[in-house]
Amino acid sequence: MAVPESEQLLPEPELVKFLGELGSWQRDGQTLTRTFTLKGWKSAMAFANRVAEAATAADHHPDIHIERYKSVRIVLTTHVTKGISRADIDLAKAIDAIANG
Repeated sequence: MAVPESEQLLPEPELVKFLGELGSWQRDGQTLTRTFTLKGWKSAMAFANRVAEAATAADHHPDIHIERYKSVRIVLTTHVTKGISRADIDLAKAIDAIANG
C-alpha cells in the first residue's frame, strides 16, 4: 500500500523549519503536542469537537485528551510512518486557526 505524500515522514531539516513556524507546538519524539487551556468544561468540549471536525475533514486523526476539566491536549503523529508528516503540520496549523478564531 502506497503512503500518500502528505503522510510521508518529513526530512529533519524540513521538520525543523516547520516547527519554527508552529510556535507553541512541542516536539516530543515522533509526535507534536500542544495543550490549550479554555474557560471551562463546556468550552473545552466545544473546542475538542471543532478539532475533531477539522481532523475528519483532513482525514488525519490526532489523540485528543481532555484534562483537568478545561485543558485540551492534542497529540499529532502519523501512525503509518511512525513519525511527523506534512499532514501533522497542516493539522497543527488548522487547530491553531480554530483556537485563534
